[in-house]
Amino acid sequence: MFELSFLLVVYLLLGAVVGVLAGMLGIGGGLIIVPALLYVFTTSLAIPLELAMPMAIATSLSTIILTGYSSARAHFKLGHIHFDVVLYCALGIAVGAIIGPQIATSIDVNQLKTVFAVLVLAIAAQMVFIRPKKSDNPISMPVLFLIGIVTGIVSSFMGIGGGALMVPALVWFRIDIKQAIGCAAFCGLIIALFGTASFIHAGWQLENLPTGAFGYVYLPAAIGIVITSVFTARLGAKISHRLNTQRLKQIFAVFLLIVSFRMLLG
Repeated sequence: MFELSFLLVVYLLLGAVVGVLAGMLGIGGGLIIVPALLYVFTTSLAIPLELAMPMAIATSLSTIILTGYSSARAHFKLGHIHFDVVLYCALGIAVGAIIGPQIATSIDVNQLKTVFAVLVLAIAAQMVFIRPKKSDNPISMPVLFLIGIVTGIVSSFMGIGGGALMVPALVWFRIDIKQAIGCAAFCGLIIALFGTASFIHAGWQLENLPTGAFGYVYLPAAIGIVITSVFTARLGAKISHRLNTQRLKQIFAVFLLIVSFRMLLG
């Protein structure tokens, strides 16, 4: 009983931290949630690594559904949703978000962990060294669809919302930064919905999942994270107005580097 209560506190605290960072830095929580849950699942719950890794990713994706909806709704009210851009990106996202979990659950778990760590390294480097730039290339429907597919596969594979990938890609093709962020917010919801459903389907017939698992989604962790992250995201947004968020992103990127190296080494 004590262990269950302790784990609930861990999930609530994790959600609180993720919410603050998401509101403060505009990042998805999956980059923190997945490594944290992987550690909790393998140590405290003694779940084998081959189940713990996809469960951590699936659970992370499920927590984005509510926050993704809230964010997309806010951007819609602000007029940041460009419907043509969103439509073709979302179609690609839906396809990619179905494919990503199927890949994640079919490859060797050590390969999955290595690929995740390498992708975290890439995102951390992008946060530190690369600023959004524009090219002379016009956007087109096939390009939007392709951006959606790639973002959907990678994001659902990692359990993240996709903004770190989609926003720079859309800005490169001369989409206004606010519309790019609005599109990424809406598509983050699509990633979460289709990716979570795909992970649930992939783990539905497995008999050795722990109690509380819905497919690969571990409901106690998902609920605990969502309960606090919804509220602390507002706090993070307020903090962002008072601090140098670019410097904070660089500090957070260093933290991601440490996490990714730890996963690669252990």
